[in-house]
Amino acid sequence: MTHRFASLDRRCFLRGTGIALALPWLETFSNLAAAAPADSQRKRLACFYMPDGVPMPLREDPAHEDWAWFPHGSGRDFTFTKCLDPLEPLRDELTVLSGFSHPSARSIHGHSNADQFLTGAATGAAGDYHNSISLDQEFAEQVGDQTRFSSLVLSTDGGTGTPRGAHTMSFNRSGRAIPAEHRPKRIFDMLFVKSDADAARRLALSQSALDDLLADAKSLRQTLSGHDQQTLDEYLQSVRETEIRVEKAKRWVNMPLPTVDVDHLKLDITPEDPRTFLRTMFELIYLAFKTDSTRVVTYQLGRENAIGVSDYLARAVGFNLTHQLTHNTKEPDGWKNFGTYCRFLSEEYGRFLGKLKETPDAGESGSMLDNTLLLFGSASSAFHLSRNYPLILAGGKNMGFQHGQYLNYGPQKPAGGAWLGGTEPWQKEVDHKDVPLANLFVTMLQRLGVETDKFADSIGTIADV
Repeated sequence: MTHRFASLDRRCFLRGTGIALALPWLETFSNLAAAAPADSQRKRLACFYMPDGVPMPLREDPAHEDWAWFPHGSGRDFTFTKCLDPLEPLRDELTVLSGFSHPSARSIHGHSNADQFLTGAATGAAGDYHNSISLDQEFAEQVGDQTRFSSLVLSTDGGTGTPRGAHTMSFNRSGRAIPAEHRPKRIFDMLFVKSDADAARRLALSQSALDDLLADAKSLRQTLSGHDQQTLDEYLQSVRETEIRVEKAKRWVNMPLPTVDVDHLKLDITPEDPRTFLRTMFELIYLAFKTDSTRVVTYQLGRENAIGVSDYLARAVGFNLTHQLTHNTKEPDGWKNFGTYCRFLSEEYGRFLGKLKETPDAGESGSMLDNTLLLFGSASSAFHLSRNYPLILAGGKNMGFQHGQYLNYGPQKPAGGAWLGGTEPWQKEVDHKDVPLANLFVTMLQRLGVETDKFADSIGTIADV
């Protein structure tokens, strides 16, 4: 369909097309939209989400030895089970974590809290849902102006999904879901193909549009109810974010895109060929980082609760639907079947980490993995319980992260004894049930160079990583 831009209502155009419209330069935002000085160390962040939890058979179950997701042992003396042993060659590049969760999500069913994984927000009841900024976007606000794309938001299902049924892990500062891209060809074209010859012209349209909008909004706001004022303010915040993105886009529009070798990629692949699809998505993330097209990526491997094409991923290892595996653990080989799927994810994730490790980081010391911090995990564990999240933190050695360990922050209660507390001050204030995951997020942000001592409901940091 062809639109005549001049015939579009200005407000609809602003809201409907986002960065396609250049808005007037605002001094208020000049420090955010201006190109940031080159960082003394290029740092990257990638976050990955697997749905539906992990196998956690009880200790007395024969399947516990091979198919419990968490390693056996602790500290540096641990052994991977078959769920994670494809990561053995990368043992010294990662840390497995247990005993973490978001306090505000602990009462929510494990099928419904993917949208809180990177935010830790108290999202409220179904009719009063409100999220907050995600970890990746907090970092993107600091480094996003140094690359063509502030962040890359991906998922297997694409879009945003619904509250409690998210297709994206990324949320802006207003708590609004950022749509995820899921088509490899479109992701590649966005990163490496100039497909819009009209971009410069469209970016130059309607320089006074935002001034007009804000003037009208100021007058209108005085007549609105409190609720409507909040709605209008959220809309205006999105307009301001658009202005920043547009000013950035104008700086990049005439710069050549990087050239990459794609003969090995199958860009028309779909989740119906799950192993190749997952491998292609990881490869696109690798290329985005390698070309410094972005330094921030999220990839939600699947939606919870058996809805969406992502439920087909289990077909890579001979099963029909991923979600069924989580409910069939009492059947013969039930834990093994679920664990086999988790092993598949470990294989492909390990392949991706290995490639980062093998690639020297241009202009930086060490490998790409040394300068990239990666979080892989889920917001539920056994039986979709919203506690004891299964987590793997990898990379970031040049940021001071120490790996090669399994850190269990969960209950440590000896027979007949009291719950054992930690040495950190905050550990004396929390119950024995879980540590706030936001404590880890604060630690990650600080080592990534963000000056902060608080994120969501954090009450400290994690020194052991």
